[in-house]
Amino acid sequence: MLIKLLRSHLPPYRRPLALLVLLQLVQTLAALYLPTLNADIIDDGVVKGDTGRIVELGGVMIAVTLVQAGCTIGAVFFAARTSMAVGRDIRASVFDRVQSFSAREVGRFGAPSLITRTTNDVQQVQMLVLMTCTLMVTAPIMCFGGILMALGQDVPLSSLLLAVVPVLAVAVLLIVRRLRPLFRSMQERLDTVNRVLREQITGIRVIRAFVRDDYERRRFHHANAELTDVSLSTGRLMALMFPLVMTVVNVAGVAVLWFGAHRIDSGGMQIGALTAFLAYLLQILMSVMMATFMFMMIPRAEVCAERIEEVLRTDSSVVPPADPVRALPRHGHLELRGACFRYPGAEAMVLQDVDLTARPGETTAVIGSTGSGKSTLLGLVPRLFDPTGGEVYVDGVPVKDLDPALLARTVGLVPQKPYLFSGTVASNLRYGKPEATDEELWHALETAQAKEFVERMEGGLDAPVAQGGSNVSGGQRQRLAIARVLVRQPEIYLFDDSFSALDYATDAALRAALARETAEATVVIVAQRVSTIRDADRILVLDEGRVVGSGTHHELMDGNETYREIVLSQLTEQEAA
Repeated sequence: MLIKLLRSHLPPYRRPLALLVLLQLVQTLAALYLPTLNADIIDDGVVKGDTGRIVELGGVMIAVTLVQAGCTIGAVFFAARTSMAVGRDIRASVFDRVQSFSAREVGRFGAPSLITRTTNDVQQVQMLVLMTCTLMVTAPIMCFGGILMALGQDVPLSSLLLAVVPVLAVAVLLIVRRLRPLFRSMQERLDTVNRVLREQITGIRVIRAFVRDDYERRRFHHANAELTDVSLSTGRLMALMFPLVMTVVNVAGVAVLWFGAHRIDSGGMQIGALTAFLAYLLQILMSVMMATFMFMMIPRAEVCAERIEEVLRTDSSVVPPADPVRALPRHGHLELRGACFRYPGAEAMVLQDVDLTARPGETTAVIGSTGSGKSTLLGLVPRLFDPTGGEVYVDGVPVKDLDPALLARTVGLVPQKPYLFSGTVASNLRYGKPEATDEELWHALETAQAKEFVERMEGGLDAPVAQGGSNVSGGQRQRLAIARVLVRQPEIYLFDDSFSALDYATDAALRAALARETAEATVVIVAQRVSTIRDADRILVLDEGRVVGSGTHHELMDGNETYREIVLSQLTEQEAA
């Protein structure tokens, strides 16, 4: 998966990568040439007392060192730019894919896991690219070049490499093999910590209200301890690797000095050659050490790449049409025919054979007990998810065939849990219509009964809004969300229990203002409060995902027991009449 991910994102950077490899090659060759120059200085200059030769070769060494330094700086520059660009592209790909997901796919992965995959997982792959460009390109050139140069200095002494390098490689591979499952577990437990922390921050009021501070501390401590345990296990293996490598390096150095001294004593080797051989041995083993460092990163990057690819390979269950309809013949006619929906893995269907017709100029209400499928029904219209059976039509055209932009302009949904983005009141209201004027915004606020409290906010339309709308009350959030949809002026309005946080007076005033504003539009309201929907032109009663009644308030009170029970649980017989 790692190779596949990089293969799909590295091609745009072929030129900088080719230049990087060239620079790394030059700087590695320069590094390999320096010990030979040093040996020549010792053998031809120091031993013979030839000062001119020392100065000459010293000047060459300085020139080679400058070339090496320049190439190293250039290589690191291109490596950093390329790795950052690849990380940016992968994050963009993950983000774009997540944006195409329906509610079904988002629920399958979970928000905490998607956040981790977009940030931490991508960062691990990005770091691997950086280390590969700076270390892994150099390591094989340094290793094989060092072996050849060492052979050039003394062949018999080079036989030590046949013992040292394989021992080091086997030891490293055994450790890396154990690291891979630990890295997978680490990323999964990081998901868990993110999920628990996100729940606790989001639900801080509930935690305080039910005095569950100690329980939540224990829950986070448990998740944090699990992550700590696997991180410690990983750290111990990684800590074992460097002492192991250095032990092999130092033992090899002692062996070279021992056998090299005997070679010099017998006249088979010069002092400069031994010095150069030691330098090449160090370069060879350091290249193995660099490769070791890379091997430590590869298992974690592989796991992260698999998790990223899992997101990129997941297709949305809501697929844009190949030949979309870009214009509608009518304006605002909504119809559901035999709509069914089942969540993945669920035993029972949430909706079963639901028929609904909503026309322009009419208000259609949907009511039912908790869990009867009301919100799911509304979610089918803007294609938050597609029905598993039946069809949804807007102006006689299946929503699956509509251009997504056209569907978004035609249908305006106020969700059950309204969400405001960090910014200002104006930026939130213009979310669906960036070109909206201030007059349009104030008109929408007035209709949504939000003008008064926005005027009191410091800055008015430019008043700051915190993430999620946490600096305004629940009722104010609902009214701002309603105003945001009113700015767009869609042809179909869907209100998913959007008045639940309002007091009765504000609810009544808002519905009266909405009736005037949406007089020619199609309005579908989901509500738990009977007073909100009793004046609707048509009321649909849901029970366990099935339609058990349809009609006006008075018709249902006379002939539908389910609706009657819901009404009498909130109103007296006289109030319901």
